[in-house]
Amino acid sequence: MSARQYRPPYAVAPGRVLTQQGSSYRVFTPYFRAWLEHGWRQPVDAPTDVEWVEAKGDRLPSSKVVAGEGPAREQWAAYLDEVAEYGAVRDRPDLDATSRMSVPLKYGEIHPRTMLADLAAKRGAGAEGYRRELAWREFCADLLAGHPDAAWKPLRPEFDKMEYDEPGEAFDAWCHGMTGYPIVDAGMRELGATGFMHNRMRMVVASFLVKDLHVHWKFGARWFMQHLVDGDLASNSLNWQWVAGCGADASPYFRVFNPATQAKKFDPDGVYQRRWVPELGTSDYPEPIVDHAEARLEALRRYDAIR
Repeated sequence: MSARQYRPPYAVAPGRVLTQQGSSYRVFTPYFRAWLEHGWRQPVDAPTDVEWVEAKGDRLPSSKVVAGEGPAREQWAAYLDEVAEYGAVRDRPDLDATSRMSVPLKYGEIHPRTMLADLAAKRGAGAEGYRRELAWREFCADLLAGHPDAAWKPLRPEFDKMEYDEPGEAFDAWCHGMTGYPIVDAGMRELGATGFMHNRMRMVVASFLVKDLHVHWKFGARWFMQHLVDGDLASNSLNWQWVAGCGADASPYFRVFNPATQAKKFDPDGVYQRRWVPELGTSDYPEPIVDHAEARLEALRRYDAIR
């Protein structure tokens, strides 16, 4: 059977959207404009002349997992009916309101061009917001293609001088959802139990690791890649760098998420926290392993030292 070349799983392949100087973009908004201007081809029909390899055996494991292009398209079609609410509910982990299309995208069960073609038929802020998120995924892939070291090395070189603590007991507590901060622990337990974590929670737990526990983001990124079903190297590493303040178009380092504020704003009734931390309010739940206010000041001190 002859080999065939297939295009990468992006609407616009990494390296195609360049600045006037011929380099990759380091800021998302101008990248997004150039990405839209560049455009992409319409989705194509599935090939009909594929030579399938038949697998034979009596000991193949049984599974109830539904996967493949058909289920992915059904999942996407169902979500399209709700996409208008994307902006209003995207940050609420207590609601079952996300598309969860990151898994089909990772495994190539659906192509972003298919999704973009469907979104083009929609109007409103919800569809536009979702399209921006697809563009952000491609922005991360473009950055990693141009800067392969960004998988584990900060894009902003001054952060090489940042003082970090070695991962120890506090890191282990973070990994297993035992920090004493319910919103952080809920996110980490969701990850451990399901291989998935709501996007807002990914930002919250990442900020806590880097800026409350002062552990290098690469250890968190590695833990995520080991456990996320939708783990994608480009999106994972570049989004960790965004939270850590050392990446392209990153959140300022001095933006430190307050776990209590995040919980009150995005899980106002505590539904998500109680779902994953059922022992809340009992003696089985640990006390906070750090004082957030003190940890924040220490994070800012370390940042001032490299400015």
